[in-house]
Amino acid sequence: NAEAIVGTVRGAARNPSLMEKGDLATYQAKERPPVCGAYRGYRICGMGPPSSGATTVYAILKQLERFDLGALGPNDPKAWHLIGESMRLAYADRDAYLADPDFIRVPVAGLTDPTYLASRSSLIAEDRSLAHAEAGVPPGAPRVTAAVSGEVPSTSHMVAADAAGDVASVTSTIEGPWGSGLTVSGYFLNNELTDFSIAPEQNGAPVANRVEGGKRPRSSMSPTIVYGPDGRVRLAVGAAGGATIIAQVAKAIIGVIDWKLSAQEAIALPVLYAPGDTLYVERGTAMEAMIPALQALGNKAVPVDPGYKANAIEYVDGRWAGAADPRSEGVALGQ
Repeated sequence: NAEAIVGTVRGAARNPSLMEKGDLATYQAKERPPVCGAYRGYRICGMGPPSSGATTVYAILKQLERFDLGALGPNDPKAWHLIGESMRLAYADRDAYLADPDFIRVPVAGLTDPTYLASRSSLIAEDRSLAHAEAGVPPGAPRVTAAVSGEVPSTSHMVAADAAGDVASVTSTIEGPWGSGLTVSGYFLNNELTDFSIAPEQNGAPVANRVEGGKRPRSSMSPTIVYGPDGRVRLAVGAAGGATIIAQVAKAIIGVIDWKLSAQEAIALPVLYAPGDTLYVERGTAMEAMIPALQALGNKAVPVDPGYKANAIEYVDGRWAGAADPRSEGVALGQ
C-alpha cells in the first residue's frame, strides 16, 4: 500500500527518498498510441514515447530498406556493417529526441517520416563506416541536445497468442536486477530513475530526457507486433537487456523478413549493438570472426558478453510457433 511504499523508500539505508503519499496519489497509468510504419510490405507496430523502442527499431529498419539484405544474408559481414551503420544513426536520434511526451514535444512523425529516414539512409555506405553519427533534424524537432542515460541490461519480456487470434507482446521492468533492492508486501520497488539523463543541459541546450518532477524516464522497451502483407499478425517479438533491446528486436525482424528465417533462428542469430562509435559484437559467435572484416570497413568493433534475452511467436502455415532465446532461461510453450 501507499503508506508502506513511502515508509520504505524514505527509510532506505542508501539514498533515502523524499517521496510523499501525494506523489503516488497523482500518478496515473496512461494509454499511449502505438507507433507503426511500413517495411518491405510489412507493418511494424511498437511502443511509443516515453519508450524509445518503436521509433528507433523502425528507423533502423527503414534506413536499411534500400539495401538488398536478403541477397547478402546473415553470413556476410557487409550485411552487419550496414545494420551497424543504421543503428548508429537511429540511436543518435533516440539520444537527442526521445523522452516523456508530457514534458517535451517528441517528433514521432518526423522520426518515422519516410523522406527523413531516406535522407538518413543516404549517409550509409556499403564500403566504409560513418565511424561517428550525429543526430539529424527531423520535421518538428525541438531544440534539444543529445545525452545518454544509464540503462542496465535487465527487464523481462513475454509474448502470447490465444485461440481467438489475440496477440500480446509485453515488456515489464523494474530497471536493475531486483530493482532498488527494497521490497514491500513481497514485491520489489524499481530503480527506474537511472533511466534519466543526469545532465539537465549540454552545450547550452536542454536535454530531452533530463530529470523533472512527475516525469517518466525514457526506456528502450520494444514490444513489437509485425503484420504481414495480408494484414494478419505475422510476428510478435520483444527482449530484455536495457538499450540492447532495440538492437535485438531489429535483428530478429530482419532475420524473419529479409533472411526468411524462423523466429527461433532469427533470435538465435548473433547480436550486433551499435549505440555510438563502437560496434559491440557478441563474443563466442560466428560474428566475432567477422571483426577483422568490419574493422576493414572502418568500424571500431569489439567483442562483448552482454545479457541478451529475446523471445517471439510467429504465425506460419496456419499455426503459432514460439521462439525462446537460447542464451537465457526463457521457454516457448503451446497447446
